[in-house]
Parts: sequence; C-alpha cells; structure tokens
Amino acid sequence: MQLIEDLRAEHELIEQVLGSLRTFVKVRLEGQGDPADGPRFMAFFRRYAGDFHHHKEEEVLFRALAERAELPAHRGPIAALTGEHQRMAGLLDGLEDLLGSDLATAEARQQMEALAVDYSRSLWRHIDAENSVLYPQGEERLRRFHVRELPSRPMTGAEAAAREGALALIQVYPPMHDAEVHRGDGCVACPSFGTTCEGLEYEWWTELEWEEAEERRDD
Repeated sequence: MQLIEDLRAEHELIEQVLGSLRTFVKVRLEGQGDPADGPRFMAFFRRYAGDFHHHKEEEVLFRALAERAELPAHRGPIAALTGEHQRMAGLLDGLEDLLGSDLATAEARQQMEALAVDYSRSLWRHIDAENSVLYPQGEERLRRFHVRELPSRPMTGAEAAAREGALALIQVYPPMHDAEVHRGDGCVACPSFGTTCEGLEYEWWTELEWEEAEERRDD
C-alpha cells in the first residue's frame, strides 16, 4: 500500500531530525549553536511531522481502519497512538519558547533538556510501534475488507519548506544516538502498552485468530 510506504519513508526522516534535535540541545547547553535554529526545528515537528505526517495517519489510515475495517477507534492501538500524538504535541508546546531562548537560567536549561529527551524518546518508540505493529497489521486487516490503497496528498508549501529546513539542520547538527532509549518491535516496545492499550492481540484479534493461535501452540 503506497500510503503506508510513504508513511514509513517519512518516519526515516523524522527519526533523523529527532537525533539532530538532541544534538542541537546538547550544543546549546554547552553555550554553542544558533538559537535561531530552534524555530526551524519547531517548524519541522509542527508542520511536517504534525500537520503532514500525523494528520495523514489520523485522518486517512486510522479512520479507514475504524470505518472500513471495523476496528475500534475508542480503545486499543488507534486510540493509544492518537493519544500519543496529542501528548507529544503538548511536549512541543513546552519546548517551543525554550528552543529559541537565551537559556538564561539553570531551570530553563534543565527544562529544555528534559522535554527534548522525553519528546525524542517518546516519538522514537512511537515510530517503532507503528512500523512493527500498526502498519503491517493495519494493512492486512484493510485487505480483508478489500481495501488495497488509501489516498495521500502532496505537501503544502509550508510543510515542504519545513522539510527542507530540517535537511539543512541535519548537516549542521549531526543526529546523535541515544543508547538509553528502549526501542524494539512489537507491542511490548510501545509507550502505551499496558497503560492505555492491552496490545494488538487483546484489542484487535477475532475469536478465530485466537483459536488458530491455540491450535499452533498445540501442534
């Protein structure tokens, strides 16, 4: 499905820019870097990751899963991932003023670092959950209902400009690797697992799928 392939490709860029954001925050804390680059990072995460990427997920993919594949929208993966979009947008609200500020106080520096770490780790794990669970399982369930393609859309001028700005930022602030963030495939790596979502099997599986799983275990 081309829409899902597009979303996966967008994830690759978002991951890189997250690493670049962390590098930017690190150098700012060391008294270096250009504060004017803060709004450029914010434009990418607001316009490209939010208005373009997350909007396509919610308004096209998630809606199709609920309306055309008869999956629950008020609980399970769809509700959990939508809730994560909202939570991460809230983290950006806190980061927005700090990224371009003069960081005159220790409190401001600590807050910027904490928010950037929380945002980047949350979004990295969110991406893992979508790539490894939501996208493949969602595509399979849509095909059961004879849905083999979903509409996409081109970027607006503002979204394209935000993307180009981020590509330049990556060159200035090479993406860092956060060895402490827990990443992986499957529901267990999802930030919502065990809190707002009990996992794909419990939320989406039919009785037939459970029976087939039991049969495989007995073989």
